[in-house]
Amino acid sequence: MSYRNKTYIAFDGDNDMHYYRLMTAWKANDGFSLNFHNAHDLNTARDSSQEESIKRQLRERFANSKMLIVLIGENTRYLTKFVKWELEVALKLGLPIVGVNLNGSRKIDDKCPPTIKNELVIYVPFKHNIIEFALDNWPLEFSRLRNEGKSGDYFYNQHIYTRLGL
Repeated sequence: MSYRNKTYIAFDGDNDMHYYRLMTAWKANDGFSLNFHNAHDLNTARDSSQEESIKRQLRERFANSKMLIVLIGENTRYLTKFVKWELEVALKLGLPIVGVNLNGSRKIDDKCPPTIKNELVIYVPFKHNIIEFALDNWPLEFSRLRNEGKSGDYFYNQHIYTRLGL
C-alpha cells in the first residue's frame, strides 16, 4: 500500500481554474505557510480525450491522497462527469473532504454538490488561513467524528475565524 500524503483538489476546470492556480501560488510563495501536496502534479492522462483514460489516472492520484478539497463555485454542483465521480471516490475511500466555498460562505449553501450533502464534510470560505487550518485540523477531527458515527455538514465557529484574523 502506498503512503498517502497528498491533497487531491477537485474543481470546475472550465470556470474555477484561477482559484486552483491561486492555491498553488500560495503554496509556492515563501510568505505563506499553506502546505499541501497537489495530487494533480503526480501524472497526466496519456489520452485526455478518453473519459476512462482520465479516470484511470485520477484513480492513481487518489491512491496517494490523504484528503480532498473541493472548490465549490457557481457550476460545481452541476458537474456530473468528473467532479461528481471524484467526490464519490473520495467518499468511498473514506477521505476527509473540505468544501471550499468560492462565494465566501462559511457553511454549506445551495452551491454544494448534491453528492456531498449530508456527508461528513467541513465547509470554509476561499481564504488562505482557514483553508490551511482545515488542512491541518480536519483529518483528525474527521476521524474522531466518523468513529463516533457522526455525519452531516460541519463548519468552524467564529472563534476560529477571529483567532486566524478573519
